[in-house]
Amino acid sequence: MRRTGAWTGAVAALLSEMAALGVLAWWGATVPEAAALRVLLGAGLPAAAAVLWGLFAAPRAVVRARALLVVTKLAVLGGAVAALADLAGLVPAAVLAVVSAAGALLSDPAALQPPVRDAAAARAR
Repeated sequence: MRRTGAWTGAVAALLSEMAALGVLAWWGATVPEAAALRVLLGAGLPAAAAVLWGLFAAPRAVVRARALLVVTKLAVLGGAVAALADLAGLVPAAVLAVVSAAGALLSDPAALQPPVRDAAAARAR
């Protein structure tokens, strides 16, 4: 059961992360500004999100700090949810938010385990 949940979470996380990049590009390309700014935002927002994700939130992130991981995921996925709400309404945005949260929780084994109280208990796991 745990393996199925982990795989389901990993797939949900991957799909929501890819959807976030697409939504950020879509939102950036449709802002009611000059064409040059639309191109810059349409390409720049997902590129910036991907760089931040690679630095702080990827499984093999360059910088491993739990706070930066959480902030990066909230910024990228939360920004995508807000952009999708602006573009397509609240229902698609709510679906993206739920899938993102489920994927993040199910694919992170540390989030599903209770905190360890002492070193002996940590070694026993």
